[in-house]
Amino acid sequence: MNQKSALHNFHPAGDFASLPGQEVEFDISTKDVEINMGPQHPATHGVLRVLLKANGEILTGAQCHLGYLHRSAEKIGESVDYVQYLPYTDRYDYLASMNNNLSYALAVEKLMGVEAPERAQYLRTIVVELNRVASHLVAIGTYGIDLGAFTPFFYMIREREMLLDLFEKICGARLTYTYIRPGGVMNDAPPGWLDGVKEFTDIFDEKWCEYWDLLMENKIFIERTANVGVITPEQAIAWGTSGPVLRGSGVDWDVRKNNPYMLYEQFDFEAVKGCGYKGTLGDCYDRSFVRMYEMVESVKIVRQCLEGIQEGEVQHAEVGHALKPAPGEVYAGIENPRGELGHYIVSNGEKIANRMRVRSPSYCNLSIVEHMLPGCMLADAAAIIGSVDIVMGETDR
Repeated sequence: MNQKSALHNFHPAGDFASLPGQEVEFDISTKDVEINMGPQHPATHGVLRVLLKANGEILTGAQCHLGYLHRSAEKIGESVDYVQYLPYTDRYDYLASMNNNLSYALAVEKLMGVEAPERAQYLRTIVVELNRVASHLVAIGTYGIDLGAFTPFFYMIREREMLLDLFEKICGARLTYTYIRPGGVMNDAPPGWLDGVKEFTDIFDEKWCEYWDLLMENKIFIERTANVGVITPEQAIAWGTSGPVLRGSGVDWDVRKNNPYMLYEQFDFEAVKGCGYKGTLGDCYDRSFVRMYEMVESVKIVRQCLEGIQEGEVQHAEVGHALKPAPGEVYAGIENPRGELGHYIVSNGEKIANRMRVRSPSYCNLSIVEHMLPGCMLADAAAIIGSVDIVMGETDR
């Protein structure tokens, strides 16, 4: 038989070709494919490795592998004195260093039984809320890039640069600040700085509308996020989530309101919650929705601070550079842009803490990812992980 006739007579089932009226069964077994997403994948927002299992395009399992950015921050907190440890807090969540400083400073002040002067508390509130806006701008902008929308990121970075300029003017740094310290803040606001903050708040309202139209009303963004990665209120609570992940599921919990610290009881603002605006309550869209409107509420708080701030001291007179708190243990938690960030400190009366423990919101929020991914499409993995908004420096510490 020549080659042409051989090809003509070829049957895809070979010798097992079925005869008319007969059914042939094939003994074929398959197994799920394992896919490594990261630790260099851009959508993991850092050195996170997610081991995925997929059956075709459907995910059947997921496992997060951490530790690629581990730096022993907590152990360092038990090896250097209280003031020396402050710069290490900047490196947890490097997009919200002001908030990291605040949580640690409040814990040390609670341990010492002191309180920062009123002007320092106003300055603290202004910088942490501006830092919340800066953090959410990166979170939402890069989330758009994860889903293929590049333009909103450039718009959001434009306003974030204004915030970084303000931070640079008040403390000399643009990313890791070490500005909020036990007893108050590093220094008072320079001349004209508060006017610059007021100018930013006036500009931001108009720019926020651009973000909303570009991304949140974009048909493709809605289809990629609505009804995807749904977390029910019960699941959000059971897995220990906090921040926009928790409130995105409709749970009314914001540390600034439910366990207020500093001056937050005096301010009029809302704890933004998800509402199923474009899909199901607790989906990826709702978590972005919460972050978008939280920026509006932060600007509202900043405006109230600008109206109420008065002249005065910015550092407690009894808190110097050599701290030696009395024996005891304390916990101080704040509302970080990603959830509740807390410091637990045990003092034995020496200048170095006996125990330092950090409650990391990114680490806790990441725990539910393994539950969210199975059953979703492979392409939804980037959408779900990005909606949780993790920072690996804080996750690994």
